[in-house]
Amino acid sequence: MTALATTPTPHEIADPWLLPLETIDVSAGELWQGGRLHDYLRRLRQEDPVHWSPTGPSGGYWSVTKFNDIVAVDSNHEVFSSDRDIVVGDQPPEFAIRNFIASDPPVHDVQRKSVSPAVTPGRLADLETLIRQRTAAVLDSLPPDETFDWVDRVSIELTTQFLATLFDFPWEDRRLLPYWSDMTTANETAGNTVMNEDERRAILMKRHAYFSRLWMERAAAPPKFDFLSLMAHNPDTADMINDPMEFLGNILLLVVGGNDTTRNSMSGGVLFMDQFPGEMEKLKANPALINNLPSEMVRFQSPVAHMRRTALKDTQIGGKAIRKGERVVMWYCSGNRDEEVIPDADTFIIDRTRARHHVAFGFGIHRCMGNRAAELQLKILWEEILKRFDRIEVVGEVERNLSNFILGYTKIPVRLHAKA
Repeated sequence: MTALATTPTPHEIADPWLLPLETIDVSAGELWQGGRLHDYLRRLRQEDPVHWSPTGPSGGYWSVTKFNDIVAVDSNHEVFSSDRDIVVGDQPPEFAIRNFIASDPPVHDVQRKSVSPAVTPGRLADLETLIRQRTAAVLDSLPPDETFDWVDRVSIELTTQFLATLFDFPWEDRRLLPYWSDMTTANETAGNTVMNEDERRAILMKRHAYFSRLWMERAAAPPKFDFLSLMAHNPDTADMINDPMEFLGNILLLVVGGNDTTRNSMSGGVLFMDQFPGEMEKLKANPALINNLPSEMVRFQSPVAHMRRTALKDTQIGGKAIRKGERVVMWYCSGNRDEEVIPDADTFIIDRTRARHHVAFGFGIHRCMGNRAAELQLKILWEEILKRFDRIEVVGEVERNLSNFILGYTKIPVRLHAKA
């Protein structure tokens, strides 16, 4: 499998406060990888919260960086369209995948509804015991006196197991799912330029072939609650298999959506507890705070950095004139650090009042379908961690991925400190 990038040294990234404001372009994936994205977005929030950049991957775009402006855009699909493109750059027309998050009603509504039964509260309740058993098994398998990579051994493994269940995916091949997820977002439109595009497309078409075989099997079998069976047996989506770009696009969406939010919040949570040790002490003193913990982890991590819309008509955001056809990028990770709405927003606080008041899952019709599934997995993980460990210590350099879209980690070396 292809390695996607290495972490750049800090001197490769300019200080945003020394740059002319009009030259700032926050779409470079190196900003997150080098640990400077929040610095750039902080300057935009303070000096130009609706900011025009002429130099995005596909040309000029607007950055919307304040919480309330983001909610206003995300809640107004009649003016701000999701059709086809949801990242800052445009898909190439020769390989433009389509899926329900990159669609407007009625296509969005029909396709989303077809798969939503897989993650309803009732379905998640049925899966909770299985999630807990698997989480306990993974934690019990960790080396007690050695340094290991939390991302690979815990975050990827647990989210992959759950995603494999949602797809009823062949268990022995489950590690293909995070690999394919990484390939999906490894492209220039998402700020990653290290992957050869022809190679990436070839990998994605292999995934198409793999899932096409599974689709045919599910279509011929009695209906179940996995994603593929739900789509194959729904009259509104049963013909999707005949449109390669739409079929592939929806599979990509479900794999990325089921993997990246939870995976990177699981990784970020361990990092934050190490950076803010007082919060771990709070949790040990009051385990009931676990109910609040997932929301704060998701807010502070904001694993999906942005979503893009396209203006369907001339309009205004924050006093700026937006023209029909212009790209409008909502920086969720910036809205979640907006001090005017979230007090002490740059601090990780597990007993935060109104912890669920964040934009990491989006708003409106495109609000994350699997948000409750992500929160449940995080809650169970930390319940099981508290049973076993006094502390999870980060003991080496943390490596971040190269992206402007998925804010995640490729390596977090840790050592476990067992409970006395």
